[in-house]
Amino acid sequence: MNRRSNHAEIDHPEALKRRRLRILLSAYSCEPDKDAEPDSAWRWAVGLAHAGHEVWVITRAASATAIERALAGRRDVNVQVIYYDAPAWAHSWRRGAPDYSMLWEWGAYRLARRLCRTTRFDIVHHVTFGVFRDPSFMAFLGVPFVFGPVGGGEAAPRALRKTFPLRGRVVDRGRDVVNWMVCLDPLMAAVYRRAAAILCKTGETRDAIPARYRDKCRVQLEVGIDDPGERGIQPRPRENGRFRVLYVGRLVYPKGVHLGLAALARLRTTHPEATFTIIGSGPDEAWLRRAARHFGVADAVSWIPQLDRPGVMRAYAGHDAFLYPSLHESNADAVLEALSRGLPVVAIAAGGPAVLADSPCALLVPPGEPGETVAALAAALARIAEDTALARSMVDAAVRRARQHYGRDREVARMEQLYRTALHVPPAGGAEATQ
Repeated sequence: MNRRSNHAEIDHPEALKRRRLRILLSAYSCEPDKDAEPDSAWRWAVGLAHAGHEVWVITRAASATAIERALAGRRDVNVQVIYYDAPAWAHSWRRGAPDYSMLWEWGAYRLARRLCRTTRFDIVHHVTFGVFRDPSFMAFLGVPFVFGPVGGGEAAPRALRKTFPLRGRVVDRGRDVVNWMVCLDPLMAAVYRRAAAILCKTGETRDAIPARYRDKCRVQLEVGIDDPGERGIQPRPRENGRFRVLYVGRLVYPKGVHLGLAALARLRTTHPEATFTIIGSGPDEAWLRRAARHFGVADAVSWIPQLDRPGVMRAYAGHDAFLYPSLHESNADAVLEALSRGLPVVAIAAGGPAVLADSPCALLVPPGEPGETVAALAAALARIAEDTALARSMVDAAVRRARQHYGRDREVARMEQLYRTALHVPPAGGAEATQ
């Protein structure tokens, strides 16, 4: 990699107005066409480079093959990627554990510190992992520092935890304790204190950060979409009168799929042809299959293992509503994908789904007692099934929401504005970036 010294150049606000920024992204997880978090980190890097900025990314060597494949023949993508892995003994110790990611963060910080001796960065941005209780040593580089988007402050409503398996109730209680302890963590306090901006995926995470740092917080999801949907999508014709409901995501208890199965059972008392397609895999699949049998809907549920992204995007077109009853969710990228394909959303009003979807394109159910929540989910699905005018308006609103608020260009523009705000510099050309 060609590294040139820039220390002779003295930057000041007027100079920053005239040139693009040098941005260093710290991204433990960064890989194109992967899950939401690594894919978003990569697409942010590419989007910022396309906007004319000089972008460096520090990430794991494990992502090298996918990244180099994405860069092959792409002269339009000016991203300099630096691969780093923790020592071999750390791999054999506890691969993938939080302890390992902390070791990686420390090593990446030391690498970044050496890089800063030859390249003068305007902004260093910790992108992934995005958890509000995990520190980033990049805060100590002496460069304006952006932290996030971070999540993890979301918590399942207590009334609905009784529907979890015993293991889930124990894990969630422990998670509450760990989140509360952030206020006692001196390292996290130092990170928050040094941050020029803290991006929070949800309002719940913002509220979990100690109050004295919340003036730096801004609610902003990391998800965006390159293809924000086509205009003029129409509600799908019903096959044999069937109302087809879709879920896409991991099969783990916090996703609330068990509540969706209970809602399907209630819905089928008035709409016996309703079906539920579940796309995904996960450790709680057997538990959920038992739940489907318990609620008497096993014959109405199709279980499809995890698909690649093109397969998932095709699946949205074959359904009438997207059900996402997650109970503590930061990103909810599947919700954005569904919106971009004009699929009306039914979700619990908590976490990422509540940030992504608004009332014209989604029916958000307030969390309550289990029976109340299941009844409300079923009622929301029934409204879409029965009201053709409502379904048509939600299709239009879904595409409009994805296009106007979550197109990747808009996400990059928001990030550019944030960087310049952190540097106390107006946007290039004097124009405000679109919010």
